[in-house]
Amino acid sequence: MKNLSVPSALNDQQQVYGTLPLKLSVPQTKAVEIIRQVGTLSRTELADSIGCSRSQITSVVGSLIELGILHEIGDGKSSGGRRPRVLSFNADFGYVVGVDLGATSLDIALANFEGRVIDRQYVVVDVRDGPDMVLGIICKLVLEQIERHHIPLDKICAFGIGVPGPVEFSTGLLIAPPIMPGWEAYPISDFIHKTFPGALIIVDNDVNVMALGELRAGAGTHERNFLFIKVGTGIGCGIVCNGAIYRGADGCAGDIGHICVDQNGPTCHCGNIGCLEAMAAGPAIAARAILAVRDQKSAILARHLEAQNGILTAEDVSMAGSQGDPVANEIIRESGRMIGEVLASLVNFFNPSLILIGGGVSRIGPQFLASIRRGVLHRSLALSTRYLRIDTSPMGSDAGIVGAIMLALDHIFTYEGQALPPFLKSSVGQSTHPWKTSG
Repeated sequence: MKNLSVPSALNDQQQVYGTLPLKLSVPQTKAVEIIRQVGTLSRTELADSIGCSRSQITSVVGSLIELGILHEIGDGKSSGGRRPRVLSFNADFGYVVGVDLGATSLDIALANFEGRVIDRQYVVVDVRDGPDMVLGIICKLVLEQIERHHIPLDKICAFGIGVPGPVEFSTGLLIAPPIMPGWEAYPISDFIHKTFPGALIIVDNDVNVMALGELRAGAGTHERNFLFIKVGTGIGCGIVCNGAIYRGADGCAGDIGHICVDQNGPTCHCGNIGCLEAMAAGPAIAARAILAVRDQKSAILARHLEAQNGILTAEDVSMAGSQGDPVANEIIRESGRMIGEVLASLVNFFNPSLILIGGGVSRIGPQFLASIRRGVLHRSLALSTRYLRIDTSPMGSDAGIVGAIMLALDHIFTYEGQALPPFLKSSVGQSTHPWKTSG
């Protein structure tokens, strides 16, 4: 890789007109959102969609074309008379980066303004190595991606980042993350701005980001109220309420992994006793399997343990279960039952129409999902489950990266009079790009 120097300021030859996020008028914002949802529209169709007159839409579209946000891509179908010009996003207006950071993995994608992924990489990392190491890897990979596709550094508009810990969304800071030592209140935005000084940095909890991915491009596209449950190293819940991510007062809504399910259970890494995460997440499943081997209850699990040099994972338990091992299957069922009973309380409280189960552990076999369903149905009210669907996430590992891209795209524009969260307020007047904003 060539040495990619990071400019302290934008190229002197560039004319800098505005800042990110770009502030649009309300009609401009409505037009942008409609075309994001639909894809392509004529001026007449766009005017009808946002409730503008023909003269107003001419002004709105003209300004968005001048900004470089929209462009004409050809002629549409005629209903009599001249064929209308069709409008679409200018895919090369800018680029965003989606980052799905797990406890032991990093999925990172570069996408254009339409959200189409043009480069994606998956690497093994360990968040316990600390923020400097992990964020340095992120910046290095993005620099390599933009070099491969000949994209100027200043065309990177925003980063959407999902992290496996509690995030105060208004500031983008991790607060007391149990499995991320050294990340407490670490200024992620400041670190990335050293390399990408003009980009917006939006950080959220990973399960919220996965829920956003399902909402925009997966099973939740036609749902107004649903839950996304991630079961992996930990357990968390993304909440979609009235068609939007619900984060609560401080950003930690949905942290169901630390609901107590056994007051005599093991100590969780959060310091409490018998948390759902400590009883039913991936490490807990593996720990119960190892205990079963030590108690000589499973010859199949013993063989897996030997083959893995003394290490078992939830995936190994799944393999043993598929081989007919009754102990492995009981561990899987018990984990699903505990998760299902916690979800039953959420169903009674929130009344969602859909629950999606994602994360690595969600793929350990049909008995896991069946046990979750039984747990929910057994302890939920009849009315709250009449139309409830409980399924595994159809997007799988793509939910996080798609959600991260959507998170970035969602924050590029603001509208006049909109109250900005602090992490966006701090960006206004600092990050500069060669694009005009409306006056």
